[in-house]
Amino acid sequence: MTLGGRRVAMRHPRMRTADGERELSVKTYEYFADRDPLTRAVMDRMLAGVSTRRFAAVGEPVGDEVETSSTATSKTSVSEMFVERTRTALDDLMSRRLDDVRLAVMMLDGIEIAERTHVVALGITTDGVKIPLGLWEGSTENATLARELLSDLVERGLDPEQAILFVIDGAKALRRAIKDVFGEHALVHRCHRHKERNVCELLPESERDRVRARIRAAWALTDAQLAGERLELLASELDRSWPDAGHSLREGLDDTLTLMRLGITEQLAKTLCSTNPCESMIEIVRYTQRSVKRWQDGDMRKRWTGRRHARRRATVPPDQRLPRPRQARHRDRAPRHARRPEEA
Repeated sequence: MTLGGRRVAMRHPRMRTADGERELSVKTYEYFADRDPLTRAVMDRMLAGVSTRRFAAVGEPVGDEVETSSTATSKTSVSEMFVERTRTALDDLMSRRLDDVRLAVMMLDGIEIAERTHVVALGITTDGVKIPLGLWEGSTENATLARELLSDLVERGLDPEQAILFVIDGAKALRRAIKDVFGEHALVHRCHRHKERNVCELLPESERDRVRARIRAAWALTDAQLAGERLELLASELDRSWPDAGHSLREGLDDTLTLMRLGITEQLAKTLCSTNPCESMIEIVRYTQRSVKRWQDGDMRKRWTGRRHARRRATVPPDQRLPRPRQARHRDRAPRHARRPEEA
């Protein structure tokens, strides 16, 4: 049976009916005899940063006699159970049906995990629940991968007719893939933190704080047209002294103002203006992976990351909920394609 994260031999308790005709099951014994409690203990300790070498040392105390005769605490046993459970979790994550999922937001970001780039997809439902959607090895700049990963979500049942707000890291290949799979009118917001970083990296240290402050001040406005004008003015100023930074700021500028056009402001805008929710999930993965000394292959990286993502579900606070997706889509499209009657 399972006791304190180890297997312990014991006499099987048996119970029969009063007439002695048949044997009855002992529920408590069946629970502890099952290996699931053990594999759960392995997963919890490994994801908490415990190495296979120290697994036995952090178990609950059960006495020297029981400890001596217990099994399933060796490095090999623990590793085998962890590989089996993480592979199952990754398969569940990548095959999860999405037919009944109604998304308001999808965040896509390319993040380095164990020196390899992976693309993480995080969904936020119309009820404010954050759901990991998938994990793929490769870069968001890879046009084929970008299209395949979005097509995979549709094949798993995600309705492409939903009015989803996509928050992306700015990769052009990913932007094109969204257009190909979800149509011309898909709402796309470009991550502020990625844009800000790209611009400032092209500036000398002495200029970065000043330019960063002006960029953030423009994004803090609620008028998309005014914010666009101020950012365009800044880009024009940069063209004279640091033209590469000016070009970087101007590239995809319109997509950084999507939240303003949707009327999303204050705390909710802070949550959705960047792909930081994806980053926060990955930081947990990086923390739990700190004990890994040698990565064997891509499958190992994906299993570690996929297991943590499969376990993680969070919610957006009620006071930060999105407006209804279809209303948001019409609100974003109207200023671009039609003027108000009084302005005609």
